[in-house]
Amino acid sequence: MFYSLLDFSIMGDARGRLISLEETQNVPFEIKRVYFIYNTNTDIKRGLHAHKDLKQLILCVKGNCRFILDDSNKREEIILNTPNQGLFIEGLLWREMFDFSPDCVLVILANKHFNENDYIRDYNEFLRIARETRELV
Repeated sequence: MFYSLLDFSIMGDARGRLISLEETQNVPFEIKRVYFIYNTNTDIKRGLHAHKDLKQLILCVKGNCRFILDDSNKREEIILNTPNQGLFIEGLLWREMFDFSPDCVLVILANKHFNENDYIRDYNEFLRIARETRELV
């Protein structure tokens, strides 16, 4: 699978906590885009796509949610529930987000600007492309 969980250092004192994210330091790419997902209904699924060529770091800065990650051979479930751990995703990987807590806030960092042509939104097409990619290796 093309993902890993990254742990970030928590700094702070009696005034509160701070987590610093720095491109090419503890974020393993140059950041081109940042976006937020919040106020998601608890019974909604999001994601439901793969990217052809995108790196993302996903942080749950408040609340929690679950991810299903699928490389066409194996499906794994990940829970994000702490702001000091991020889900790093790269390569051809189907992702589904669900079971959002009412207060869930996700922050996503990406290494490229939005490009609709990078998305694979049909699961069967994802399986076909993943199979063809494996055959080339």
